[in-house]
Amino acid sequence: MSRIFITGSTDGLGLAAARTLMKEGHDVVLHARSSERASAISEISAAALGIVIGDLASAVETRSIAHQVNTIGRMDAVIHNAGIYLQRSRGETPDGHAKTLAVNVLAPYLLTAWITRPDRLVYLSSGMHRSGSSALDDIDWKKRPWNASQAYSESKLYIATLAAAIARHWPDVLSNAVDPGWVPTKMGGAGAPDDLEMGHLTQTWLAASDDGAAKASGGYWYHRQQREAAAVTDPGFQDALVEKLAELTGVRLLEERG
Repeated sequence: MSRIFITGSTDGLGLAAARTLMKEGHDVVLHARSSERASAISEISAAALGIVIGDLASAVETRSIAHQVNTIGRMDAVIHNAGIYLQRSRGETPDGHAKTLAVNVLAPYLLTAWITRPDRLVYLSSGMHRSGSSALDDIDWKKRPWNASQAYSESKLYIATLAAAIARHWPDVLSNAVDPGWVPTKMGGAGAPDDLEMGHLTQTWLAASDDGAAKASGGYWYHRQQREAAAVTDPGFQDALVEKLAELTGVRLLEERG
């Protein structure tokens, strides 16, 4: 049985993944953005290994989340599930970043740097990544007019690319990206056509399964099948993105972790 940390596990795919993994007998550490959101899942959190609290839009709170996880102990897997969808405006985090970029990309990047390295990493992407631009000169939306859909698409391109970069640089870690599909969560909406169960079961399978297929690394997965992903597999783009994220956060992930 494994120890698994899941970000954004108070509802939607994250909560479904947590319930599945706990039912299978794994020790799960939950994450909530606030104490209020944590109290909403008190029934499941009572059976979890622990619950950590912090807002991923803040680098300070993201560091606190990592510290809370490390205090519990080393995880076997981390599922970077948390994300936000179409924001009406760029917004501005306490660190001055666009909120979509901060939550969907910078936070998982920082958590990857700060949480004791697990055996497996799973990052939630989206089929919308195919509409993302690979131009990296304004990923924080400081110059361009705000476009919520484009910002989300780009964030999902970046997170899938980060997963592939980690797989290439850290051969001792299984790192994969997952497209859960357009599923009927609060984010996806009640009319979303894809299979909610397969959306979260791909995450849990990659995080904990002993199946040979689940022990691949560097893949982009949809319903337990590998798919091609635009630009993601380009080593030059991977390294340029990681360098840009290091510039924005002040944290040099690959150099720090080997």
